[in-house]
Amino acid sequence: MSPDTQQEINELVEEFSFLGDWEERYRYLIDLGQALPPLHENEKTDLNKVKGCTSRVWLHIDPPENGKFVFRADSDAHIVKGLAALLVRLYSGRVAEDIADIDAREILARIGLSEHLSPQRSNGLNAMISRIRREAGVKT
Repeated sequence: MSPDTQQEINELVEEFSFLGDWEERYRYLIDLGQALPPLHENEKTDLNKVKGCTSRVWLHIDPPENGKFVFRADSDAHIVKGLAALLVRLYSGRVAEDIADIDAREILARIGLSEHLSPQRSNGLNAMISRIRREAGVKT
């Protein structure tokens, strides 16, 4: 993993470490989702819809530039949109090698969110991660 990627992951973990309990972390997660630019309506297609999510989630992949993938996402559910925002922050703007090295589930455990996700949200999160990795040509 590149040093820049590792530093950005550490900064994300540190942001969450300043928050107290899991409710504060959920609120921050919702804030991250609200700050995520919405997809255009013409990007909310069946092709971009993430299968396996209970909520409606769309993941749009822009054509890679200089080998870097750009992911954009939207959802109709606040917490899921926050999770999508976290994944966009973790994976977007990275080359396939860095995407392969990022373990989003481990990072969510470090920031204290994974144990508070419902089984449905965990399934949706796994579906989003699998889709990102697949689009980058990384084995899931």
